[in-house]
Amino acid sequence: MSQLKQQTSDPRPRRVAIVSAPSSAAAYAPGQEQAPAALRAAGLLRRLEAAGLSVREAGEGPFFRWQPDPGDPRAQNRARARDSILRAAAASRKALRNGDFVLLLGGDCTHHLGLLSAVVEVAGGAGSIYLDLHGDLNTPQSTVDGSLDWMGLAHALALPGTTKELREIGPRSPLIEPSDLCLLGLLESDATEWERARIREDGIGFVPRSRLQADPQGAARQAIARVNHERHLVVHFDVDAVDFNDAPLSEHPGRGKGVTLDAALQALGVLLRDSRVRGLSIGELNPDHGAADGSTLARLVEGLGEALGGILTHERIEGFERVERSEGLERPDVTEGPRRTARLET
Repeated sequence: MSQLKQQTSDPRPRRVAIVSAPSSAAAYAPGQEQAPAALRAAGLLRRLEAAGLSVREAGEGPFFRWQPDPGDPRAQNRARARDSILRAAAASRKALRNGDFVLLLGGDCTHHLGLLSAVVEVAGGAGSIYLDLHGDLNTPQSTVDGSLDWMGLAHALALPGTTKELREIGPRSPLIEPSDLCLLGLLESDATEWERARIREDGIGFVPRSRLQADPQGAARQAIARVNHERHLVVHFDVDAVDFNDAPLSEHPGRGKGVTLDAALQALGVLLRDSRVRGLSIGELNPDHGAADGSTLARLVEGLGEALGGILTHERIEGFERVERSEGLERPDVTEGPRRTARLET
């Protein structure tokens, strides 16, 4: 029996271990490396303590500001990205073995691989709920832009065309199976043809963006229902799920596409109440994009504090009794192609 499984029914208040990954190595541009420090400066730790949580610092990885890597155009900065992910994984493993809930502050979205691999190693397996407008299922062979930031889940699933450096970063490859994953908030108009094919052909569960906006709590329960219930769960919150017009937080300024910040946080609050969730990774935050007076970050931090307070409840969130994986992807609600069409392989 794994260490985490022995603790599943433990009703005591949970301690939150903060792991920082101040790197934008896998991103499209600089900015995300500032996120962990910005969240602290905005009072995140104080918010968590005010919610009744015990908080400790559990380690910080190397600081790296994105730079172009023309020598490796299809998987830029892969060595730097791998190093940052491995550091996050090591700190997360130690915290999990201490019985802590892990809050991983990225950095770019590839750091979810670090937390996911840590839970898989310590618990023997994990499911992932990926709160994001995008699927992050691309590979260096399916696109030409070279940003690993939208390839993280492809490596977790060990899809064809992924890099060995990130595909074999954990205790096994693949880290998870399609049945262990649900994409919450997916917008098809921002997915590549490769991603759409993988979702359909591999049977990857998803809850579309429209449903997340209309019923955030119900969408979160449906996402839980689409993941293998016997697994421990890891949640990823990519802040570009939030409409840039509502709260300009993300590195990618998607206007009129995402959900409101309130909707995203409501869904996150439901997910984090489930007793199987062992950690949360946050990615894609670019602090430079928010209001100059700090009010945008303050909204995010206040909501994160409230949502993370849910880990004190230790309940089993039940989803819908029956879930069909065969339903179609959400059709685009605007007449445009994928978000990065110009960067797709032709």
